[in-house]
Amino acid sequence: MEKAPGGTSVGVDDPYDHVDRCDFVTDEGKCRWAREHGHHDPAFADARSAEAFRCPAAVGPDDDPAGAEWDWSDCPHFRCRNRDRECIRCGLAERRMAHSDERPLLEEHHLSYDETRDGDDADLAHEITVYLCRWCHSKVHGSWARIDDDVNPDPEAIAEKEGRRSKEQSEMGFQSAAERYDDGE
Repeated sequence: MEKAPGGTSVGVDDPYDHVDRCDFVTDEGKCRWAREHGHHDPAFADARSAEAFRCPAAVGPDDDPAGAEWDWSDCPHFRCRNRDRECIRCGLAERRMAHSDERPLLEEHHLSYDETRDGDDADLAHEITVYLCRWCHSKVHGSWARIDDDVNPDPEAIAEKEGRRSKEQSEMGFQSAAERYDDGE
């Protein structure tokens, strides 16, 4: 299983199995990184520009996704961050409290870390992240738990979420100003 720099498990064998698409790929299969950040890697940007910014990991030369020439891992500027605000392991949805210092229910979990590929000295910094609830996050890092295990939310997690839901509902309830600021007169 893939390991974090501290030696703990990240819960997957291959982080790229949990990727839908790169954050820089447009709906048309174009590489936004080459357009917006190409000055950091002019050779890469020039190659993408010569092909009308086509992403070779997303679509093939005939714009067919099945004909993609690269795997996601082949792209030097690949990044995939999960945007769904729920735990991918147990399904617990985030419930954030505005103006509160309470710890979030969900935490960002990195599936990949810098690595050396093909004997090169070039480190790849492919960021692949997903969201895990605090309870699943500790289980994945603290044991052999996997992110694709079929589990239910931890009872503590459900209690924390419901506590926040109750606070939300009490905030939305109507209370007249006279009741709120009654001096006991």
